[in-house]
Amino acid sequence: MKKENSAPTMKDVAREAGVALGTVSKVVNGLPVGDSYKIRVEEAIRKLNYQINSYAQGLKASKTHTVALLIPNTLEPFYASLTYHINLALLKRKYRMLLCSTDYDSNLEQEYVAMAQQNKVDGIIGLTYNPDLVIEETTPFIAIDRSMGPKIPCVTSDNFAGGQLAAEKLADLGCRKVAFLRWGSSLTNEPNKRKAGFENGCLARGLSYEMKIINDGEPYKEFEDFLAGHIINGKLAFDGIFCVTDTLAHDILRTLKKLGQAVPGDVQVIGFDGTRHFGNKAYTCSTIVQPVSEIAEMCVELLTQENMLSKPPLVCLPVSYAYGGTTSEMPEA
Repeated sequence: MKKENSAPTMKDVAREAGVALGTVSKVVNGLPVGDSYKIRVEEAIRKLNYQINSYAQGLKASKTHTVALLIPNTLEPFYASLTYHINLALLKRKYRMLLCSTDYDSNLEQEYVAMAQQNKVDGIIGLTYNPDLVIEETTPFIAIDRSMGPKIPCVTSDNFAGGQLAAEKLADLGCRKVAFLRWGSSLTNEPNKRKAGFENGCLARGLSYEMKIINDGEPYKEFEDFLAGHIINGKLAFDGIFCVTDTLAHDILRTLKKLGQAVPGDVQVIGFDGTRHFGNKAYTCSTIVQPVSEIAEMCVELLTQENMLSKPPLVCLPVSYAYGGTTSEMPEA
């Protein structure tokens, strides 16, 4: 006997519609049945407010149409935009996203991977910082910005070309002595190539350059001291600065203001990521733009392909430059 207030079952729908249980199952799973039977079943479903358990259906079919996303946080604009576009790409393919915000915690990354695998996700997309992350071979995994082995595809921007483009742009805008500022993970990953690209661009254009690199956890004050130490008679020795993220560029712009340096009059600044005010307005600074929507689309496309063995180990997508008010050229009309 059915318990009072318990959720209706498929048997209840069959009883209400006056049809066999198999007929209800066919309607629920989109299989062909006679129109009159289909109408009766659909009316019974509406009347009883029967909820189809698509997750349970997926388990039976060894496919849950759920993908886990491991992301450091959704606070940083780049990560937030990436999360947004990955979710859109999944929804377009009728997949759901299980969001796992790791806050750069290596142990939490591994816990989330285990949780995702226990929940029988169809795959994982991860922007991770755990060098020892263990992924079961049976779980499809797509990495962002870090190569994790020949069997795990990595999707990234062309970071080398982006660094080179930043140097070339500063040279084109008249800079002669520039600084490279980096604050980030010591882990070997694709964004580290921005440094080599910038050096290559400086050498090709005859730019004099200095570098200040600090790792996560080290104080930002090191950048303040570095810049303050290069002020001679009230003027900064650099006429151009490349920051490896727009977030760092934002902080550097505030420091330059405190040091009495006008941007872009005294010094021009280029960041990296393509961050926009309020997510879709003007760029927060002149920047090397990552193709976030294309990165997201590629991650989801690779993950949902049936044959993982045919997938490339590295997919590198092109970047572009965008004016954002911190360089001296006139904006395009």
